[in-house]
Amino acid sequence: MSKTCLVTGAAGFIGSHLVDRLLLDGHSVTGIDDLSSGNLCRLPADFDLREIDIRDPDTKNVISEVNPDLIFHLAAQISVAVSAREPQFDADVNVGGALNILEAVRTIPGKNVKVLYVTSGGTVYGEPEKIPVDESITPRPLSPYGASKLAVETYLPIYERLCALSYSIIRLGNVYGPRQDPHGEAGVVAIFANAMLEGRSVNIFGDGKDERDYVFVADVVDAILKASRSEHSGPFNIGTGIGTNTNAIFEILAHHCNYKKLPIHVPPRPGDISRISLDYGKAKKELSWCPRTSLEQGLKTTVEWFGR
Repeated sequence: MSKTCLVTGAAGFIGSHLVDRLLLDGHSVTGIDDLSSGNLCRLPADFDLREIDIRDPDTKNVISEVNPDLIFHLAAQISVAVSAREPQFDADVNVGGALNILEAVRTIPGKNVKVLYVTSGGTVYGEPEKIPVDESITPRPLSPYGASKLAVETYLPIYERLCALSYSIIRLGNVYGPRQDPHGEAGVVAIFANAMLEGRSVNIFGDGKDERDYVFVADVVDAILKASRSEHSGPFNIGTGIGTNTNAIFEILAHHCNYKKLPIHVPPRPGDISRISLDYGKAKKELSWCPRTSLEQGLKTTVEWFGR
């Protein structure tokens, strides 16, 4: 059945892929994005995008006008490094912006809105002793970014009681794939692939032995859509359960890019964790979700997109 959907961060990497899938499935979709990191070229030419910051009071008017059945909240300050430098700014965007949206939901009378909150499993858990980590482990974030994303999770059951909304929490691994921003402090796959294809040097923070759980963007969108149709609130880990170190990512990408240079190792960044992978057993049981794209295939597809 067709739904009225609102996607925050719609012009972002994951958000734009989600918009495409929602439109393909026949839903009515409106986006919110301030375009600070999003890009209009990721969206259809006639897409209904409202260029506004999620902290702006006018966001409430947009939500009231759209009157959504589903809100997919992806807009955020996403850099661990920025959060370490500017923790107050990080909290202002990630916590304050989310509360602005939740307060807007309170103004919609007599309607049970479902909020899909997309957050980071790679940072909220910190350095868990058990790998892969499951949702029963108490999160202990090591960065202001992880703390701000976790804080919003604690508000959702409160708003469930305050205004009868429903919600699902999606904790993502390291998402990669086509459309990821290769500039600034973006994901390592996009940065490496773009640099390799242009013949530039590639920097690796630390010794490159840090492990992340890399999950392909199409699989992530599948998980978010399955959660939107589920009565389960989560949190749900969305990853592969496999940790891959940065050196291995470099080697696979170098092969697909025919890149011959050696990486340059630079000092590690503050707030980065050394290893994480996510047990997706709960998502498999309650959402019938499993990752379908192998790392090798996903990286190959990503390189082909950057090399167009």
